[in-house]
Amino acid sequence: MDFIKDVIENIWVQRVFWSLIVIIVSVIIYGIISRVIKRREQRKSKLLTNKKSRTMNRMIKSIIRYILIILDFLVILQIFGVDVTSMLAAAGVAGIIIAFAVKDALQDIIRGFDIVSDNYYNVGDVVKIGTVEGKVLVVGLKTTKLEDINTKNIVSIANRNIVEVEIMSDMIDIDVPLPYELSLDKAEQILAEATAEIKKQDNVTNSEYRKVSNFSDSSMDYRIKVYGSPDLRPQLRRDSLDTIAKVLAKHKISIPYPQLDLHNKK
Repeated sequence: MDFIKDVIENIWVQRVFWSLIVIIVSVIIYGIISRVIKRREQRKSKLLTNKKSRTMNRMIKSIIRYILIILDFLVILQIFGVDVTSMLAAAGVAGIIIAFAVKDALQDIIRGFDIVSDNYYNVGDVVKIGTVEGKVLVVGLKTTKLEDINTKNIVSIANRNIVEVEIMSDMIDIDVPLPYELSLDKAEQILAEATAEIKKQDNVTNSEYRKVSNFSDSSMDYRIKVYGSPDLRPQLRRDSLDTIAKVLAKHKISIPYPQLDLHNKK
């Protein structure tokens, strides 16, 4: 009993105990806030689109998480006898040093607020940032996380590096090269058939034949537009090309390739 009493009265045990209580309370608070935010996401907002609402909610969760971590850190320091008031008073001098040390993090946070407030993109959008085409999973204070639509890899991009963003549309242009020897009427008949077959594919919402798009060196190019979910673009393109190839094979049409004619001068 004396041993247990000594342990309970030990100052370091008490400090660790109250530190754990602080952390547990913060986790509970964060859990409650997360559930409230999740319920908000499930309700349709009259003022915001669903995507915008999800993006704002995730940003709020990220801010609250950082605030709770900082508060926990300060309270635990106070529990362990550190004079937090004096430390904060000295922060004016130390702040300059810290600002340089965390300059990149501050740039990420400021840029994160710009991205959300200026509506660059929202959670669920399919965007192109640099060379990455992906679906936006998270817009955080420091990073934006994308799921690459080509590889399905998760890519994290520091917000400060996001300068130019393309929001991908639901339209794909497919140019089909056909030989000049093929009459225009016959080519349009074949491509109209291919367009109708593409429209039957899963995940395709529409497809349209848009006539001649270019005169190439060895072919006349015809354009077909395919519409579907932007995050399925690679699969839609592959399926559409496969359908076009089968229709061309059915009509015994070969796709032209560059040829070089050599002439001998005697």
